[in-house]
Amino acid sequence: MTRGYFDPIEEIDTSPTISDEIKETTCYMCACRCGIKVHMKDGGIRYIEGNRDHPVNKGVLCAKGSAGIMNHYSPARLTKPLKRVGDRGQAEFKEIEWDEALELASTWLGDIRKSDPRKLAFFTGRDQSQALTGWWASQFGTPNHAAHGGFCSVNMAAGGIYTIGGSFWEFGEPDWDLTKYMLMFGVAEDHDSNPIKAGLSKLKKNGAKFVSLNPIRTGYSAIADEWIGIRPGTDGKFVLALVHELLKADKIDLEYIVRYTNLPWLVIQNPGEADDGLFVRGIDDEPICWDTGTNQAADARLAGVSPALTGSFTMEDGRKAVPAFALMAERYLDESYSPEEAEKETGVPARTIRRIAAEIADVAFEQQIEIDQPWTDWAGRKHDKMIGRPITMHAMRGISAHSNGFHTCRAIHLAPDSIGQYRLPGWLPV
Repeated sequence: MTRGYFDPIEEIDTSPTISDEIKETTCYMCACRCGIKVHMKDGGIRYIEGNRDHPVNKGVLCAKGSAGIMNHYSPARLTKPLKRVGDRGQAEFKEIEWDEALELASTWLGDIRKSDPRKLAFFTGRDQSQALTGWWASQFGTPNHAAHGGFCSVNMAAGGIYTIGGSFWEFGEPDWDLTKYMLMFGVAEDHDSNPIKAGLSKLKKNGAKFVSLNPIRTGYSAIADEWIGIRPGTDGKFVLALVHELLKADKIDLEYIVRYTNLPWLVIQNPGEADDGLFVRGIDDEPICWDTGTNQAADARLAGVSPALTGSFTMEDGRKAVPAFALMAERYLDESYSPEEAEKETGVPARTIRRIAAEIADVAFEQQIEIDQPWTDWAGRKHDKMIGRPITMHAMRGISAHSNGFHTCRAIHLAPDSIGQYRLPGWLPV
């Protein structure tokens, strides 16, 4: 039967009411913590949507976030404790009640603590109580405790904190508005996905260049202006080859290095002795530099000093010392960090590495950003404007999932530190 010309048109409700209550919270399917609205009906979860008022995702929700409903309704979800009834490895279990489970656990833990608490290896998954669980394990007496982060990307965060005092990882974002050149290392689409999607969209609309280093060309790499198929686990070698080229070309922000890093601090050169490689310290434990203005050792923190970045100096006690910058430059100017050597490990052609380094130098020093905004730095020095190097480097799990993840992350922080990138704008470290 066909509908007649004058028959009423069937109205379809494209937005039916599916809930009698809406709860606002944050998603926990990754560390992004997007804002979500959970639609409830008759006490159960019916639907999850992004919260448009949340600053992180502004309403966007990825597939993982939408699948959060399965945390509650998956057929595989455990509803009771399980007790092994077969041999280990046979996967034979039976459900037991909580009273029995707690009694068993108390007995096992009691026996371990009486003999040697360190025999307990305590691991917890991703949660928001790691401080509590870690404290509990310490009180129990075992140092063998860890959580999700220690097996995921904490070496990334630690590498950044040790290098610049903060980390991008999942908690620091590029300056999407002002960045003109971005390099992304090992970022999968399920990490921090919503802000990165929105940010990359803005980046490309602004005409910035987006370079992605990843063994495979999927997701973010598929929309990159340039994809570099690097060999897994060799990103650090690539980055240090960039540092090598920037040092050779003298594309280093020395003013930034003197003001905001410890590279001018003097390092003791006393081979074979316990103090070799330690920073020189004053009577009040202050770091020491060599002041070129007075030609003598001085407190490296003072605003009026002009620290030397190269040379060898003799302290009052007769020990030799050199600036940390000189040691860094000597190491990374070595030909073992050249693009040719990096090519052997990374699979990235040396000419590509040189070109990327040249592009970084051009954007950093020929296209710097200046904003007429007075500000005062950590030493009380007043500045009438802000100068930014609009280069961004961002990395995540793909970097950390290797035994060299910590040092790779340090290298990725070192490269922009050398060109003074951490001066706002252009980068937003935490």
